[in-house]
Amino acid sequence: MSGIGKTTQAAVLYDKISHKFDACCFIENVSRIYRDGGHTAIQKQILRQTLQEKNLEMYSPFEISGIVRNRLHNIKVLIVLDDVDQIEQLQELAINPKFLSKGSRIIVTTTNEQILKPHGNYVLHKVSLLNEYEARELFFRKAFKNEDQSSSCMELIPEVLKYVQCLPLAIKVMGSFLCTRDAIQWRDALDRLKTNPNDEIMNVLQISLDGLEYEEKEIFLHIACFFKGEREDYVKRILECCGLHPHIGIPRIIEKSLITIRDQEIHMHDMFQELGKKIVRNQFPEEPGSWSRIWCYEDFYQVLVVETGTNNVKAIVLDKKEDTECRVDGLSRMKDLRLLILYHQSFSGSLDSLSHKLRYLLWHSYPFDSLPPNFTATNIVELNMPNSSIKRVWKGLKVL
Repeated sequence: MSGIGKTTQAAVLYDKISHKFDACCFIENVSRIYRDGGHTAIQKQILRQTLQEKNLEMYSPFEISGIVRNRLHNIKVLIVLDDVDQIEQLQELAINPKFLSKGSRIIVTTTNEQILKPHGNYVLHKVSLLNEYEARELFFRKAFKNEDQSSSCMELIPEVLKYVQCLPLAIKVMGSFLCTRDAIQWRDALDRLKTNPNDEIMNVLQISLDGLEYEEKEIFLHIACFFKGEREDYVKRILECCGLHPHIGIPRIIEKSLITIRDQEIHMHDMFQELGKKIVRNQFPEEPGSWSRIWCYEDFYQVLVVETGTNNVKAIVLDKKEDTECRVDGLSRMKDLRLLILYHQSFSGSLDSLSHKLRYLLWHSYPFDSLPPNFTATNIVELNMPNSSIKRVWKGLKVL
């Protein structure tokens, strides 16, 4: 995943072994170079670093590729390509690993394992998160700079480490930000992070979403807001009902290092979950009734009580059991709602209709004796109403 230390590890390895090669190069931010200047810009950087080539501007892209192909294949070379995010960034370099001199090596850092597969013979190293000891040591280096630590700040360290979840980028950013600040400022910063994640961290993680299709981004946001820790088969069933093609989408998100599957459950780093929720909130700050997703009971309660829900709301999933009574009239206003999951809530008021676009409806303890009279269920795929008060599905006749 982004921020886990791939570039740092590659740089350390480069420093240790580069002296063993006839020529070497470390090309940072390959994806950015490619966006700005195409594959030719990357090739020029490789030639400048490995062969000290100058005056490359006088050659055409075709001639540059010829120089790379003819000159680099004759020497033992080490090439590090950092932050590659598209297959084309490797394929268009005119460097065929099969034809490189014996002992040559190409090292690629990427969040997307899929781009390596066409090259066949490669060794994959998945960079792991820091362990708790390493995370604490790195935080101390950044936050205290060998200065004496106040006891009041020390008491807050476990809370900081719980927030950063052993991610090196987050540890460095938080440590540098809190450095030289007092315990009152630490406390305030931690409270602010609960609803407003650090932009510097989020901006780096956001890059991992680049290249995802629309449906894949929707799946990512659904998992971040609703389904982290849930069983894969259960989540896939819901996403399939919503028309999001999870059988191709979820593997793509796994390849991009955004989620993992462990024990048949979908897992996501807390920072990516924060990113997903931040993306949804930022659409309309302070206006949950205009968000695409609602997952927090307090926001749901506010939206229904003041009936501010708009056509932007596509999904509501609440699993928190609350005794507070809530009026459901506001649900009738959400005309674009596709997914609704509610558990054991105390509801009052009337429900005149539900969105005709609703595809998946799970409502535990539904409080009314029938579904809304104006709900046609035209697009419904799964209807699940356990422990409900329903006596008949509808009043009158409906055409299914």
